[in-house]
Amino acid sequence: MKRREFVHGAIVVPALLLSRTAAAGLLSESDAASGVRAALERGAASAVSMLGRSDGFLGNPKVKIELPGFLHDAAKLLKATGQGRRVDELVTAMNRAAEAAVPEAKGLLLGAVKSMSVEDAVKIVRGGDNSVTQFFSTKTRDPLGVKFLPIVARATQKVSLAQKYDAVAGKAAGLGLLKKEDANLNGYVTGRALDGLYFMIGEEERKIRKDPVSTGSAILKKVFGG
Repeated sequence: MKRREFVHGAIVVPALLLSRTAAAGLLSESDAASGVRAALERGAASAVSMLGRSDGFLGNPKVKIELPGFLHDAAKLLKATGQGRRVDELVTAMNRAAEAAVPEAKGLLLGAVKSMSVEDAVKIVRGGDNSVTQFFSTKTRDPLGVKFLPIVARATQKVSLAQKYDAVAGKAAGLGLLKKEDANLNGYVTGRALDGLYFMIGEEERKIRKDPVSTGSAILKKVFGG
């Protein structure tokens, strides 16, 4: 990606991020930052809306939460021995837990965008495809993890196999068959829910950059449009 240059307090925006028309001119730092904020606000709200509903995770193969590593392989054996229903119940519970937790993220995500500095906006414009994910993860991952965890726990405790997850996963982690951070079911689901949320925000933000005119936003059309 071409790197952006500062010219007398203005920003030359890279062609890979904006249209050729916008790239050929100059945008003030204020306009560029406003455009990034608007794109992220829309992306965050849209991602929360899509994921925070029934089948938001379970029905989306890009973010669906499966059992991790060794346990995913072991689940295939369980299904082969006629215990597939219990495995499916656990996978469904994990995804339903994520769907229940995601709506709690909206306030923190939008707060992070509103408090975004020009320097933050610069990093996002300069960054690669994961720059949006990095921004939100840095600003919100820890507090969102605290919010998500009890919601996830309430959802997973209703499934019988969930009670056995930690014991089996702990042994697998001890043998090096599973990452230690994946050995606790609620922690694993919380982490994957956040990963899926940030991923979808990035996806939505890319859609906005690709077709800013359809948003109907003047600042988005100015910054990202042709």
